[in-house]
Amino acid sequence: MSRIATSSALPSSPPSLLSRLYVFLLLACAATLSVAGCQKQQAAEKKLPVMVTTQTVALADYAPRTSLTGVIAARTLNNLSFRVGGRVAERLVDVGQHVDKGAVLARIDPQEQESDLRSAQADNDAAQAQLTQAAATYQRQKTLLSQGFTTRRDFDSADQTLKVAQGSVDAAQSALANARENLSYTELKAGAPGVITARQVEAGQVVQAAQTVFTIAEDGDRDAVFNVHETLVARTPSSPAVTITLLSDPQIRAVGKVREISPAVDTASGSIRVKVGIPDTPAGMPLGAAVIGTVSAKAVRAVLLPWQALTSSAGKPAVWVVDPSSKAVTTTPIEVLAFDSGVVVVEKGLQEGQNVVTAGGQLLSPGQTIEIAGVSQ
Repeated sequence: MSRIATSSALPSSPPSLLSRLYVFLLLACAATLSVAGCQKQQAAEKKLPVMVTTQTVALADYAPRTSLTGVIAARTLNNLSFRVGGRVAERLVDVGQHVDKGAVLARIDPQEQESDLRSAQADNDAAQAQLTQAAATYQRQKTLLSQGFTTRRDFDSADQTLKVAQGSVDAAQSALANARENLSYTELKAGAPGVITARQVEAGQVVQAAQTVFTIAEDGDRDAVFNVHETLVARTPSSPAVTITLLSDPQIRAVGKVREISPAVDTASGSIRVKVGIPDTPAGMPLGAAVIGTVSAKAVRAVLLPWQALTSSAGKPAVWVVDPSSKAVTTTPIEVLAFDSGVVVVEKGLQEGQNVVTAGGQLLSPGQTIEIAGVSQ
C-alpha cells in the first residue's frame, strides 16, 4: 500500500515529441497566412492604373455622304402612233436602233387612203368644172345686163350660182388635202432623232389610230433616275450637286442637278423617284447604264468619335469621360445622331474640351483611375 501511494504522488510525464511538432506546424501556418495576406494587400495598393487612349471633344461640321444606285434614262420619251388605222404592211426598225428625224419606221396598207384620195380628186375636178361653167354664165349675164338685153333677176341667179360653185370647189379642195394627208399618215416617221426603246406591233397586225406603235428616246441630255427614301429627301438640300459615276467604269463621271422629284411616295417601296439632269452627258453613259449617285447632306455641328469609344449605361449609349484632376472615369450618356463609317456622330451629351476614352474602355469601371497613353485631337 505504501508503494502505491508513493507512486501516485509523482508528477505526470511530459508531452510527447509528436504533440510538440503539431503545435509548431500550426503556429508556422498561421504566421505564413498572415504574411501572405499582407503581401496581397500591399500588391493591391501598388496596382498600376489602366492605360487608355483619349480624345479631346471638339465640334466639327458633319455632312454625311449618301450613295445610291440608279440608271440612265432619256430626258424625253415619245410614244409614236399612226394617225389612221389599218393593217401594218411593213416594219422597218427594231428596238435599240438609232433613227434620224424623218426616218420611216413603219407603213400600213394605203389601199383605203388611196381610194379616198381618188374620190376626193374626182369631186374636186367636178367642182372645178361647175365653177368654170358658172363663171362663164356670170360673165355673160353681166355683159348682157350692161347692154340691157337681160333682166336683173337672171343676173342675180348667175351670181348666186357662181358663189355656190366657188364654195363647192373650196370644199372639194379641202377634202382633197385631207385625203392626201391621210395617205401620208400611212407612213410612220420619227419626229426627232433618237433610239427605239419599245415596239408594240408586227407586220400584218391591224392597228387603230393613236395606238402606240414605237417608243423613242430622243437624243440629247440624259437623266439619272434614283429611288430615294423619303427621309433622305427631307435631309438633303433643295438643289444639291450630284456626282454621277458609271458603275462599270468609275473613271466615267459627271455632275448633275436634281431636275424632278416625284410628289408621291411609292406605296410598295416607300421611296420617291428622283431625276437628276446630266448636262453634256458623256458618251460612255448609254441608256439603261447603271450609275452611282453621290450627294452630301446639310452640314451640322457634331462630335465625331471612333466606334471604340461607345459604351452603354442603363441600356443607353454612353462614353467614358476622364476627370482632368483625379483622372477618374465616369460614364456620360450621349445622343447619337448617326453611325457612319468607323465613327459615331454625337449630337448631345458632350462639351468641348472634355477627354473621352477611345481605347481601353472595356477594362474600366466607374470611379477607376486611368493612365493616358495618348491623346488624339
